[in-house]
Amino acid sequence: MRAITYTQPGGPDVLQLVERPTPDPGPGEVRVRLAFSGVNPTDWKARSTTDPGAGGKVPNQDGAGTIEAVGQGVDPVLRGERVWVWEAAWQRPHGTAAEYTVVPARQTVLLGEGPSFQLGAALGIPFLTAHRCLTVAESLPNRLGPGSLHGRTVLVQGGAGAVGNAAIQLARWAEATVIATVSSPQKAQLAAAAGASHVVNYRQQDVVTEVRKIAPKGVDSIVEVNAAQNAAADAQVIGLHGAVAMYADDGGAEITVPVRSQMTPNARWQFVLVYTEPPKAKEIGVEDVNAAVLDGAVRVGEEAGLPLHVYPLTETAQAHQAVQDGAVGKVLIDVTA
Repeated sequence: MRAITYTQPGGPDVLQLVERPTPDPGPGEVRVRLAFSGVNPTDWKARSTTDPGAGGKVPNQDGAGTIEAVGQGVDPVLRGERVWVWEAAWQRPHGTAAEYTVVPARQTVLLGEGPSFQLGAALGIPFLTAHRCLTVAESLPNRLGPGSLHGRTVLVQGGAGAVGNAAIQLARWAEATVIATVSSPQKAQLAAAAGASHVVNYRQQDVVTEVRKIAPKGVDSIVEVNAAQNAAADAQVIGLHGAVAMYADDGGAEITVPVRSQMTPNARWQFVLVYTEPPKAKEIGVEDVNAAVLDGAVRVGEEAGLPLHVYPLTETAQAHQAVQDGAVGKVLIDVTA
């Protein structure tokens, strides 16, 4: 099979297209013939800093394709099913930047006939991260579904990013009022297309003032892409029993939080990383995200506020570089091209 591998950490140039034996699924595993691979910031960060181990590693956590073979203990009825894949490369050698990957069966989720493989490859890390961010506040339910956030207000800092877009779509599906912050008119259009109820351009407007106009008592949840820069504003708009969920880092950022003002609302400042979140929370996240997909509540593309940037497998290095450079939207690799 064709696969992208790297044998040492480094820049995008360490990624090489090679021929490797098609992997066989072991007990409890399935082999997926991939159509698309999704690229996330953690993919290039892992490639840059982590020893891939003997024999090299295939990068990328997310993808979508068709189950072609099953291992011992896995129901054969799964053969031929269209699925999306999550955490393929976490502590495993077989990521999704290849024609095939092998993962535990539980790390594949049925797509059904309707949703596209592009949508499936865009789920994984961004949507599971967003789900975790939207469910960590003590005042909110730990499950998302139609009406579960009715009457609640969510602030998404960075509404044009992949996780921000996922948070907007999931929160709107759950019937929350969503306020999104952006840095440009173009990004404002993307956040609105995703479903944001209100959009604030933080370069032109004061975020605290605008959020307080919409939510005088504060917001229930903040999905935070840049806590180091936004902590002061977050502390002024978080509501009673709310949570600031921080999921991104620029490589050593630190935050300062005013203790007393956060004691009054019993606010929670929560760090979020999908790979190491509690297993039960991750299981719920996968179920809820898939429910949203099957409900038709999740979309991709410019009209959904998530422009797609598609590269062939041979240009995986360029795809990684695009994510590292902050491409607006979702970067995918067409494994079949």
